[in-house]
Amino acid sequence: MNIKFPIMTGALALPVMMAAQSRPNIIYIMTDQQSATAMSCAGNPDVHTPNMDRLAANGVRFTNAYTAMPLSGPARAAMFTGYMPSESGMLENEVPLVDSLRHNTVGTLVKNAGYDCAYAGKWHVNTISIPDGEFGFRNIKDNGDQGLAEACVDYLRNRPEWPFFLVASFTNPHNICEFARGQRTPHAGIPSPATLEDCPNLPDNFAVAPYDASVLQFEKHQNYSLYPTVSYTPDDWRRFRYAYYRLVEAVDAEIGKIVDEIDRQNLWKNTVIVFTSDHGDGNGAHQWNQKTALYEDVNNIPFIVCLPGKKNAGEVSEALVNNCIDFMPSICDWTGAEMPAGRNGASFRPYAEKGTEGPEYIVTETNFLQTSGTVGWMVRSAQYKYVLYDKGQYREMLYDMTSDRGEMVNLAVESRYADIVKKHREILRKWILEHSRFKSRHLRFLPE
Repeated sequence: MNIKFPIMTGALALPVMMAAQSRPNIIYIMTDQQSATAMSCAGNPDVHTPNMDRLAANGVRFTNAYTAMPLSGPARAAMFTGYMPSESGMLENEVPLVDSLRHNTVGTLVKNAGYDCAYAGKWHVNTISIPDGEFGFRNIKDNGDQGLAEACVDYLRNRPEWPFFLVASFTNPHNICEFARGQRTPHAGIPSPATLEDCPNLPDNFAVAPYDASVLQFEKHQNYSLYPTVSYTPDDWRRFRYAYYRLVEAVDAEIGKIVDEIDRQNLWKNTVIVFTSDHGDGNGAHQWNQKTALYEDVNNIPFIVCLPGKKNAGEVSEALVNNCIDFMPSICDWTGAEMPAGRNGASFRPYAEKGTEGPEYIVTETNFLQTSGTVGWMVRSAQYKYVLYDKGQYREMLYDMTSDRGEMVNLAVESRYADIVKKHREILRKWILEHSRFKSRHLRFLPE
C-alpha cells in the first residue's frame, strides 16, 4: 500500500513546516483486555513480552494506571472524547457517539492542529472499525490483528513531512473470550500446552475473598456466554491462564514489528509513544474472567510513555493515571491542539517528563448493563482502593494497596478504618455531583 498525502501550499504550508520542526509525532499503541501484570517487564514469569519490555526500557512505566470503565466501548469513548461514560452516556458497547461529540474527538482536535491522523485496527465507538475520514482519522486498516502492524509500518515508511498521529489498536488478548467459550480464536492461534504442568499456577488471589461483594457472584450466574468459567475447575483455570498469556505474546510479536520500524527510522528522537490497553481481564483472580468487575486485575492496565529522545528511559512511576480521560488533555498538551472546555482529565505529560506526582485520587465506574444493571465505582487514592456497588451484601470495600494488591482483606468491615472509609465516600460523593449525569439516582446508593 502506497499512501498518498495531500500537498500543502500557501498559508497552510508555513505553520505545517513550523509544526514539523517543533511538535512531536504521536504513536498510540493499544491492546484490548490486557492487565497491567501481563507483561514480563512487570515481573510476571508466566509471560514473555520482549517488545512491550522494549517500550518500558525506552520510556516511563506507570504502575497505577486505570481504565475509566472496564468495558471496551465505554473506555474507548472516554479516551477519544475526554468524558467519563456516565457523563457522555456511553455506558454500553453498541452506543454511538452523540452528534455534539463526533466533531470534538482527539482525532479532530489534533487534525485541526495540523497533524496527519491515521487509525489502524479496532475502534469500537461504536462500529468495530473506524469509518474512513470520520473522527479526524483516515482508516488505514480495519479491525483485525493480521496485517495491522504491516499497515502501520507502511504508513511510517510513507509518512508525511509534517507531524503525524498514528493509532495502532490491536484486538488481542481479547480472544480469551472466545477461548473460554470453546470457540475459535479469530486473531491468533493458541498452541496447546504439552501437559498441565506447563500451565501457570493459580494466582495468589484465586480464592473469592471473605467479605467480597456478593453481587459479583450473582452477576456471574446471569450470563453463561460472558462467564462460562462459572463451572471451571482449578485445572481449567490454569489452562485459561496459559491461553491468556499466549494471546498476550501473540500481540506482543505484532507490536514488535512497529517498534522495529521505529528503530529503523530512529523515530524515538521526536515521537511520543504511548502503550496501553482499554481494560484488563480477571484471568482467574477471585475466579473471575472477563471485565466489568472492579477487581484490580480488570481495571489496572499497562501504561508506558516513551518521551522524545528517550528521556527518563526505564523509569517507573506510581502516579495515578486514568488512561481514558487523561488521554485527550495529554495529547493536546503535546500537539498544541486546543483542549475543549468541560473535560475533566489531566495531562500525564508532567508525570512522565518531570516525575511530578499525579492527582490525589482517580475514579473508575462500572455498569453491568449486559446482565442485570449493577452499578459500581472505585476510588483509588495513594494508599487505598475504595469500591462501592449499588446492591448486595458487603457492597462496600476498602483495600490497602501497599500491602494487599490482591484485594483479599476487606478493611471496610473493621471499625478502626471507619474514618478512611468515610473519607473515600465523600470523595465519591463529590465526584458524582460533579461528573455523573445520573447524580440524583447514584447518590442514593452511597451509604450514610
